[in-house]
Amino acid sequence: MASASTEVTFAREVRVVLIPDGESVPVAEGVRGWVLHSLGGHHTVQLTTGRLVRVDAADGDAIGMEVQEVEEAAPVDLDGELCLEDIWGALTQIYDPEIPQDIVALGLIYDVAMQPLDRGNHVDVVMTLTAPGCGMGQVLVDDVRRAVSVLPGVAVVEVALTFDPPWTHDRMSEEARLSLGYFF
Repeated sequence: MASASTEVTFAREVRVVLIPDGESVPVAEGVRGWVLHSLGGHHTVQLTTGRLVRVDAADGDAIGMEVQEVEEAAPVDLDGELCLEDIWGALTQIYDPEIPQDIVALGLIYDVAMQPLDRGNHVDVVMTLTAPGCGMGQVLVDDVRRAVSVLPGVAVVEVALTFDPPWTHDRMSEEARLSLGYFF
């Protein structure tokens, strides 16, 4: 993980996602910023304008970071063994772009269920966001869908976004609260 003091200069133009808007925009070569965290393969960078952006893993070279190749999607082994722990484990690899914690530790995952099909399993994930108006919602939903869909034994993934009940700090794991300075 890069430290908050890692200054970077974009070596090439790259498309990024504005945080918290969720809008994809280009950042020009030569723009400066600071890597706030590199988690789950993606990089959160604060530009000199103050804006936060998410640089995808495949574009890490644009800011001098190691590129994490996005492998071609291999055919999923529908006959593979799948358990709920595998799904939860995959979800812990997805990080909120603003808060340096995974979405499970943040309490954003409300429920995970799986039902067997003729081949493979149907997986349902119910999740929320830290704020209802967060534009990163679709980005995180897509991250969840991608992470779960590549697991052996997964045929279908459905992700439902809900705000009932609303997310609160109380949903965070004790470790997440402590690491972020929430002592209540």
